[in-house]
Amino acid sequence: MFTGIIESIGSIRALTPKGGDVRVHVETGKLDLSDVKLGDSIAVNGVCLTAVELPGNGFLADVSRETLDCTAMNDLKSGSPVNLEKALTPTTRLGGHLVSGHVDGVGEVVSRTDNARAVEFRIRAPKELAKYIAHKGSITVDGTSLTVNAVDGAEFMLTIIPHTLSETIMASYRPGRRVNLEVDLLARYLERLLLGDKAAESDPSQRRAGNITESFLAANGYLKS
Repeated sequence: MFTGIIESIGSIRALTPKGGDVRVHVETGKLDLSDVKLGDSIAVNGVCLTAVELPGNGFLADVSRETLDCTAMNDLKSGSPVNLEKALTPTTRLGGHLVSGHVDGVGEVVSRTDNARAVEFRIRAPKELAKYIAHKGSITVDGTSLTVNAVDGAEFMLTIIPHTLSETIMASYRPGRRVNLEVDLLARYLERLLLGDKAAESDPSQRRAGNITESFLAANGYLKS
């Protein structure tokens, strides 16, 4: 579990196809890894990853086909900046909200507008996530816990203060940018609970088949013309 309070901006050092999925090497910048051991979880742009190697300047993690299908990690390449947060502990201040690190879908930045010293972003969520997004509710965007200031159908508005802009990768957001979204955890559990006995019925639409896309391979130099 995480809080959605970003601890450091890191960067992608390498993304390497490995056995049908991908191994990522993340350089962690100012993130303190002194208390991190193999098997620990670190959120990268809101995606919970497991550290499988700790070379000293960061960590390596394996990214499954399921994760590649359900997140914007296919858009990353060597040098891409990323939001980082270590898993919370029993003594961690819960400054944001409870975040699982399991991305629900990929949204798109529709607009960016200056508002005094803050910046307003309008983001379009996948239609199937719209019902979970509420005015003044919480949402996680690339791992950052944020408050929804307005909702219009599948689009929602965020007002980002200067501190958040400087401590996360949101300062680089421009229209067209794809972002990882995780809706409020309680809304997900409530929906499942309300299904009652129907929750035990099979739903073929929830089954996925993963693949590493050609755009990912090309962006990282694995496809030659």
